Amino acid sequence: MQMIQQTADLSAYLAADEVIDHQHPIVRETAARLADGAADSYEYARVAFEFVRDTIPHSQDSGDPRVTWRASDVLEQGTGICYAKAHALTALLRAEDIPTALCYQKFDVVHGLIAVRFNGAWHRQDPRGNKPGVDARFSLEGERLAFTPDPASNEMDYPVLYAAPHPAVLDVLKAALDRPYLWKTLPTAL
Repeated sequence: MQMIQQTADLSAYLAADEVIDHQHPIVRETAARLADGAADSYEYARVAFEFVRDTIPHSQDSGDPRVTWRASDVLEQGTGICYAKAHALTALLRAEDIPTALCYQKFDVVHGLIAVRFNGAWHRQDPRGNKPGVDARFSLEGERLAFTPDPASNEMDYPVLYAAPHPAVLDVLKAALDRPYLWKTLPTAL
């Protein structure tokens, strides 16, 4: 798939905002702790990916009713759905000056993941969290995502790489009273 940057300005994929708040102390502390043992930026990216994938449960899988959307809240509360986990990983990577984009797939609902830029190319990663039937891995050598869209079922990969969360995603996260409510309002398309 040909990925399309929303903006040609790579600095947009390093920026902090209300959601990707990589200047927040908890994001900075977590990034510093993860970077401490990493030999280089590639290893750091893998370690950060595995941290978000493995230590922050997907709230639907764990039954956690809380809804998080800001990266620092995801790290502090230790929970989030795919979008929130993508926000947390984006903040951790940007905190270490690794260009990172948000991207999406369409199934019954929109699924969130990220793309990281190394060696002049974007590489999609899915920190959703593994479970039976889901085995996402960090990879710069071919995708190892949680899910593969089936075009015959009207599923797809959205090609756009966003510097900030898509409004359709962010609006439902912010409006959700709890995860059961969120599950009824998830966007079905961008």
